[in-house]
Amino acid sequence: MMVLHLLVLLLSFGIQAGAQMKLNPDTLTVLRGEEARFTCSASNSKWTAMVWLLNGTAAVTISKVYGVLPSLINNVTAEEVSGSKGDSWVFVLNSTERYNQGQVTCDLQGIDRRTANLFVQEKGIVKVSGDDKLAFKGKSVIFECQAAGWYPVPSLYWLVNDKEVSQGEYNISSEESGKSLFTVSSNLSVMAAKSSEVDCLVSVSALTTPLKSSVRLTVVAEVVQEADDCTVLLAATASLSALLLLLLLGICIVLCYRQRRQANPSAKDPTWFIQSVVGRELVAETTKGKDNLGYSNEGPTDADYNELIMEIRRKMDFASFHKVPDIVYSSNPSLHIEIQGQASPSEENPVNIRRITTV
Repeated sequence: MMVLHLLVLLLSFGIQAGAQMKLNPDTLTVLRGEEARFTCSASNSKWTAMVWLLNGTAAVTISKVYGVLPSLINNVTAEEVSGSKGDSWVFVLNSTERYNQGQVTCDLQGIDRRTANLFVQEKGIVKVSGDDKLAFKGKSVIFECQAAGWYPVPSLYWLVNDKEVSQGEYNISSEESGKSLFTVSSNLSVMAAKSSEVDCLVSVSALTTPLKSSVRLTVVAEVVQEADDCTVLLAATASLSALLLLLLLGICIVLCYRQRRQANPSAKDPTWFIQSVVGRELVAETTKGKDNLGYSNEGPTDADYNELIMEIRRKMDFASFHKVPDIVYSSNPSLHIEIQGQASPSEENPVNIRRITTV
């Protein structure tokens, strides 16, 4: 066992002794159009040339004596690391493209060689279909999100009110379009419980911040419920106001009618009419159908009417209390014969007999 450990230690020391250079990072992922940078450092200062290869093709050559030599590739260059005395150089790839993806190699001629991996990703767009949505409380609302023009296949997830939705609540499908770009689609079903902000987020590893598309879900049941309560209250108030208005109008009509009756009793009061008729009959009976010189076509006034009624009543009272029988019976025969003798002319002139009787 001790012999095995000694062999491992000797092998590791041999590897470290043979390591004449370092390359970092080992793996780099950038978005298309961004800059890619790799650093190569030589431990052996006796090197003469450093060659950078991109996918097996020489991109930049650096001389220990003359520095960076001209290159046929326009978007690559090299920069000396400050304080390294010419033993460390940075390989810079400007405006990376998809075809730059692959292996980046630092070859220290005749001494050592290291290789790193470069990945170039593409950022597309993301959009939640439709505009802001309105929904009744308790209804299910479907949201559709589409992310197009991505490489590789991006990750997609949903947030509702800044809370991540479980993956079991939405589906994801992807398809590849031209130029090896991918389109990802997802549908999310949200139960309308309250007004919410719905976000669809898409990202690839090179993105520090996911792309986001947002829409607003407004649950209108809350606003509708409040509107119904107000409508019912307004309807009840309007109905009560209408009833009160009708009642007030009826009272006004009755009061106006009574006031008009009191202001014009000669035309409206049935009692006056009955008394008038009775008065006329009494007057007719008293005058025996003769012309009533006190009659006026214009109608009696209240004073005339009262005076006439009082006069008629006095006459009626006088006639009823002072009237005596036309024939007087007496126990005296002579008086009886005299009265009969006097009464015979009454057949010719009944008025004279009545006049004698009432004296």
